[in-house]
Amino acid sequence: MEAANAADVLGEALYRAGLPRVRSADGLVLICIGTDRSIGDALGPLVGTYVTQSEPQGFTTLGTLDNPVHAGNLQETLEWVERRFRQPLVVAVDACLGRLESVGMVTVSPGSLRPGAGVNKSLPPVGDMHMTGIVNVGGFMEYFVLQNTRLSLVMRMAKVVAEAVRNGLDRLTRA
Repeated sequence: MEAANAADVLGEALYRAGLPRVRSADGLVLICIGTDRSIGDALGPLVGTYVTQSEPQGFTTLGTLDNPVHAGNLQETLEWVERRFRQPLVVAVDACLGRLESVGMVTVSPGSLRPGAGVNKSLPPVGDMHMTGIVNVGGFMEYFVLQNTRLSLVMRMAKVVAEAVRNGLDRLTRA
């Protein structure tokens, strides 16, 4: 995340990843996964909160600090999306753990993500494409590591990801 233009680069990657599917989609849905009860896992709800503060047009945002999407309500959220849309383009955002040299990095990838995989939870896959932010080091005592993640890092990452989401999804709504 050191690049000054990280939000622009990520927004462009999000736009390009979604472009092949957006024309056949009947809706664009952003699902920001995580909980405000763990600093490291708050990336998703922070992104959702920042995105909704700008009152985006043309896409639905689920998962904020006030109404997080987490392990306890993920299935219900996915069912709501299925009832509301026939073929939505779903973008998932979540925090993850990784290698020390990757902390602070954000990726945009095609396909679904498996929330909770880093803490050995078995949850349904989410998204047609996804963004993940590496918030801390994985491999040992993951719950403890997530609880002891630097808030300043997660907030900086969330602001960059939210700006990228606003830019990328705004362009997709006009594609």
